Amino acid sequence: MSALPVVTGRAHLLGDDVDTDRIIAGKYTKTLDVSSLAEHLLEDYDPALAARIRAGDVLVAGENFGLGSSREQAPVAIKAAGVSCVLARSFARIFYRNAINIGLSVVEVPKHSVSDGDTVTVDVNQGLVLNDTRSERYSATRMPPVMGQILAAGGLVPYLRAGGDYSVEDDQ
Repeated sequence: MSALPVVTGRAHLLGDDVDTDRIIAGKYTKTLDVSSLAEHLLEDYDPALAARIRAGDVLVAGENFGLGSSREQAPVAIKAAGVSCVLARSFARIFYRNAINIGLSVVEVPKHSVSDGDTVTVDVNQGLVLNDTRSERYSATRMPPVMGQILAAGGLVPYLRAGGDYSVEDDQ
């Protein structure tokens, strides 16, 4: 599998314990329209945030990001909004795995001093985050190689399809 791209984006700072209900409210989870999910991303946390996010931007959170329900719509909404990566001091494990499964890069950076609006460069392959605004480097927790391979493939389903371990009956 190929390596993940290095991404650079503007940071949008979030706090600790941002749960999946705040990432995308349950009332929006009944749709298959992911652009609709993106429009409502984090609206209960910051109603104007979704409008400020540009393709390639990075969410930067504190401890325990994504706690709560196991709804996959939370990482789907983040990815649909154009966010290239979520950095957090720590993640709820179910969110972390759901994000990888849908191809959203998530990086644990236990110690950082990223501020809202900083420009950050993330190299998931090397486990390195650069705060370009402050000229600082932070070490990320390295993820297991298979998770990096799943991300590089675009998520779990493409990974399994490429590896021949997943078959889909053709309806045509």
